[in-house]
Amino acid sequence: MILFPAVDIQDNKCVRLTQGDFDKVKIYANDPVEMALRWEAEGAEYLHVVDLDGARSVALTNRASIKKIVQKIKIPIQIGGGIRTAQRIEEWLELGVTRVILGTVAVENQELLKELAASYAKSMAISVDAIEGKAAVRGWKDVTSVDVMDICKLMASLNIKTLIYTDILRDGMLKGPNFEMYEKLNDNASLQIIASGGVSSMADIQKLHSMNLYGAIIGKALYDGKISFEEALKC
Repeated sequence: MILFPAVDIQDNKCVRLTQGDFDKVKIYANDPVEMALRWEAEGAEYLHVVDLDGARSVALTNRASIKKIVQKIKIPIQIGGGIRTAQRIEEWLELGVTRVILGTVAVENQELLKELAASYAKSMAISVDAIEGKAAVRGWKDVTSVDVMDICKLMASLNIKTLIYTDILRDGMLKGPNFEMYEKLNDNASLQIIASGGVSSMADIQKLHSMNLYGAIIGKALYDGKISFEEALKC
């Protein structure tokens, strides 16, 4: 199982939001490049980057910081945040990002997703933020009737291999992951499942590992010192 340390970037700073709320932001570093280098030095094999401003604006506010991260670290990077067009996908891939993460498009514009997947499926992941298996969009404000299992079926048909599933009610709350949902996804979807949201202890990581998931993203627990990344890798 790959452990992905998260570097969430807003206004070129490394931050964490609570349950996706932009009014509940905490700054952990003024330079996100330093955080990326730290996680690489501690043994990370893949970095998870979120362009928080990209989720709300078409401007690439954090491009300079993300470019520096790509230039300075040797491990691959996956990035999400407002990626809804072929142009944006090309911009990130040309910059050196390994994998782009699409979210809203997979829920609200599946015809566009099909078009994008025709060219970029091998470099794409789909991120689904959900409550009780139903996808939410627009900063988690709107819960839809779209079931995550239906998205999984679509992904398989489009040859998109990687799903990042975030349980909204768990994210940033340090309450542990939704193990039942991850077990369901792993057993029923022929995809690489990455757990996101609520990973808050070594026990959480060990249990996810025992479920044979492809990966797990760790954010707030790392930044608040609840988990040591080096110790997590050892266990």
